[in-house]
Amino acid sequence: MFIGEYSHNLDVKGRLAVPKKFRSDLSKGAVVTRGLDNCLFLYTKTEWEKLAEKLATLPFSQANTRAFARLMLAGAMDVKVDKQGRVVLPDYLRNFADLKKGVVVAGLYNRLEIWDQEKWEDYKKKTENESNQIAEQMFELGV
Repeated sequence: MFIGEYSHNLDVKGRLAVPKKFRSDLSKGAVVTRGLDNCLFLYTKTEWEKLAEKLATLPFSQANTRAFARLMLAGAMDVKVDKQGRVVLPDYLRNFADLKKGVVVAGLYNRLEIWDQEKWEDYKKKTENESNQIAEQMFELGV
């Protein structure tokens, strides 16, 4: 399970140091793709296969289904954790998420999210300010 929030820096080659506690989970391979809210999603190979399988079963006759599948699947890239615990984030994904030097890796149970540090701080402030309304909506969903 991925949880927590970690600040890291990208190096000039686009390599990101994965938080040490997550490296063993990602050692058998991982997939990074475009995420939502202009961040990147990083999945273990096992979790990615589950998601990809679900996406493949969605009705492709619906425009939103096709668009979401394209966002997730066409943008995906296999990555490996190197001996120093880093993964290379491809240029097109770094550009999509507008990643600069400072990034935040956030654990969200079955995936990691990779955010530009400034965008993460802005998103977090906005979400914290709306926490009461969000909590009410979650209650309606049974959480």
